[in-house]
Amino acid sequence: MFLDPAELAQNIPRIEEIERASQRFVTQCLVDFRYQARDIFAGESDLQADIGEDITREALDAVGVSRIPIRLFGKMDYKRARYLFHPSYSIRQALFVDSKAEKTSNVARVQTSQTSMRIRQVRAGAAIDEPGTLPTVSTNGGLPFLTTTIFVKYVYEETNSGNNLKKIRIACVPNGMLQAEYNPTPQDTIWRAGPNAPTLGEEFRTRLSFRLLRQKAAWRVQDIAVDPEEEFVWVE
Repeated sequence: MFLDPAELAQNIPRIEEIERASQRFVTQCLVDFRYQARDIFAGESDLQADIGEDITREALDAVGVSRIPIRLFGKMDYKRARYLFHPSYSIRQALFVDSKAEKTSNVARVQTSQTSMRIRQVRAGAAIDEPGTLPTVSTNGGLPFLTTTIFVKYVYEETNSGNNLKKIRIACVPNGMLQAEYNPTPQDTIWRAGPNAPTLGEEFRTRLSFRLLRQKAAWRVQDIAVDPEEEFVWVE
């Protein structure tokens, strides 16, 4: 009845289809919640990152998923083992969604524990090939789950009256089985150098470039305006 996620390495279009459906789900949840998100951002006094985490959980929980009663582990704000149903197949998915809140909108900071891709990039003139530590397919409770990772970026500005949420950006990072399509070499990449300082022995991090990811597949980066006069339009 269920697809074996490990066999999807031979079916790249199906992985893309599953990730596109997941991107639509998360995006629609935030589209529905965008005005509440704007008001929460303006009214809360917590750290902006904490506010973003709360908004993401509330938005996704308001819609809900076909949950599988298995606990997932990882450094992500929202983790759900779920069923994903398609007219032609069903699959078990480990859905990971993480929140970022920053004043700039061009990148998102990513840890190796937040992606199943290898991070291939050029840094300080040297080629880097760092493995992500999320598995492409995880086994939980004896069952295989396809890993899907999505980032929600809250772009804001600080004002005298509080935080002004400017837009919400949703980015679906490819599963590691799509490495050859999205990041085959350090030169052909979706990553930018991370904020860590190797000379200080800091843990490796990278930055996901929304521009580079969008060049590979426009649908993987969606922008949601919080202005009521701006209607959301899905970018294909």
